[in-house]
Amino acid sequence: MPQPQDERSVQRGHSTYEKILQESLRSELRAVNAGLPRSPKRLSELLTEQYPHVVCHDGAAHSFKRSELEYLAGTLDTAEQEELELPMLIELGANEAEAYIICGGQVEEKIISRVLNMPVTCERRRIRVYRPQVALLRRKLRTTTVYVFSHRLATC
Repeated sequence: MPQPQDERSVQRGHSTYEKILQESLRSELRAVNAGLPRSPKRLSELLTEQYPHVVCHDGAAHSFKRSELEYLAGTLDTAEQEELELPMLIELGANEAEAYIICGGQVEEKIISRVLNMPVTCERRRIRVYRPQVALLRRKLRTTTVYVFSHRLATC
């Protein structure tokens, strides 16, 4: 016997309650992430600016400490400085024990490995780190890293 439409929907996990909850979560995450940069800048470009910064979605400027930029430049060759986009994103989610650094390639691996003084690997464009490691990263690279809040980590 066919089930009513709403009952099938509930069985697949698409209840009205869950839809409202998901939309609310998306709205909240959008609000929390409003301070993220509209677009990153390459390290090489930031090094040439008198006041290195990026513009955020909320219109504010996110400034970089010159000492952090110089630390990164001292770690990378010229080609790698052209490749590294800042700020680096640290993705936080439901799992409070771990976070992910979004990586575009080997440059981020090199930086994170150096700061943490341990090898790291980029898998599926992410480097997995744990909360104590995030604290070390943020201590050394406070202005060249930013948090992005995501619901995706609950399923990673």
